[in-house]
Amino acid sequence: MRVALFIPCFIDQLYPNVGIAMVTVLRRLKVDVYYPAEQTCCGQPAFNTGYWDEARALARRYVDIFADADAIVSPSGSCTAMVRNFYPELLGKATNATVHTYEFAEFLVKRLGVTDVGARFPQRVTYHDSCHALRELRLKDEPRQLLRKVQGLELVEMDQAETCCGFGGTFAVKFPMISYAMDDVKVTSIQKTGAQYVVSTDSSCLMQIDGYLRRVNLPIKTISLAEVLAST
Repeated sequence: MRVALFIPCFIDQLYPNVGIAMVTVLRRLKVDVYYPAEQTCCGQPAFNTGYWDEARALARRYVDIFADADAIVSPSGSCTAMVRNFYPELLGKATNATVHTYEFAEFLVKRLGVTDVGARFPQRVTYHDSCHALRELRLKDEPRQLLRKVQGLELVEMDQAETCCGFGGTFAVKFPMISYAMDDVKVTSIQKTGAQYVVSTDSSCLMQIDGYLRRVNLPIKTISLAEVLAST
């Protein structure tokens, strides 16, 4: 199986280590991966703000670029949901590229049938369910299966694991006070676990949570699932 990497612009520009970590894990599992350099944004920002023609152009580009891939893997539930759930609406049909695009944890567990990737991360962590991974892709237990197999890792569930982080793309900018209140609920729940790290599939959520943690001067750190799984 030849696997193409789809690295969202958010990861590319702000959190490149997440993409590198994903590649590290896939290569450790002897997966043949390649990166189509001509890839661009999935079009979700345009789609969410009503610019469907512009989003459709990006969807067509994605489908063309990844047409021959056996599978496309991305370290983002948000972008994966855009491709798999909303491209068929934009394009009027599903394609090989839309059907075979996977979020990273989903690909490992559901496609490869792997839960133990040989990782070691001796820390107490809690897991945040990103809205897109949970509600659009129906991914709940897959990331947790992977975390439970990491040597030395203690997974402690928070009582508000499924509560939104308050980011929502432009939502945090348009409604900052509501967003801040949502962060307060989330971080209060994180604190109760006594975790040293917050883990998620989506770096956009982690950026939002990390911003709040820094504002209130809490020592809890954020880390992507890919980075945890790449640790040895």
